[in-house]
Amino acid sequence: LQSLLDMMVAEEESLRERLLKSIVLCRKERDTLCRELQLGSFETEEDCTILQLEKNLRTQVEVLQKQKRDRKQELKSLREQDQDLHDTLCTALFSIDTESVPSLDDLDRYRRHVASLNTLKEQRREEFVTSKHQIIVLMEELEHTPDTSFERDVVCEDEEVFCLSKDNIVALQNLLQQLECQRALNEAVCEQLRARIIALWERLKIPQEERESSAVH
Repeated sequence: LQSLLDMMVAEEESLRERLLKSIVLCRKERDTLCRELQLGSFETEEDCTILQLEKNLRTQVEVLQKQKRDRKQELKSLREQDQDLHDTLCTALFSIDTESVPSLDDLDRYRRHVASLNTLKEQRREEFVTSKHQIIVLMEELEHTPDTSFERDVVCEDEEVFCLSKDNIVALQNLLQQLECQRALNEAVCEQLRARIIALWERLKIPQEERESSAVH
């Protein structure tokens, strides 16, 4: 009986030592995670057994580890979206340390940054689609064949592939204005030629029937 009791005491003391070591390690890891997550320190545990204290600390560490994983995962997702938008819009990447754990404020600012770029992307995409349609119509009217790499990109490039940088949008508007000016110039020349034809008809006393047959051209 004494031997059995001694063995039980030894097991309990061994368990106590393991729990105390685990408590020290958990507290250390918890404090490290709190610093990484930029969280305040936890209140000192009181009125609980060593077993319950160790369990509480392990639970806290698991919760903090999940928060760390979630933040890192969201940061990775935001970075990938930011990189895609950077490739499409040629905008600067959001300034953030991707190696450390981001704060909640950092993630919130990053979310708003990505959301604003997505809005800008949609605006530029809509502007590109509208301008592209107008440019194609004007080129057909003017019998203008795209003769520069940019013109070919505008007319032939897939809308999802075209780079929606600020410079490209400006160049797109310039191209549209040039074609509109050329059409206006052509229309003015046509009006002058029509006026000359009418004047010649009058001087030559061309019959109305002949005028109408020629007017269709």
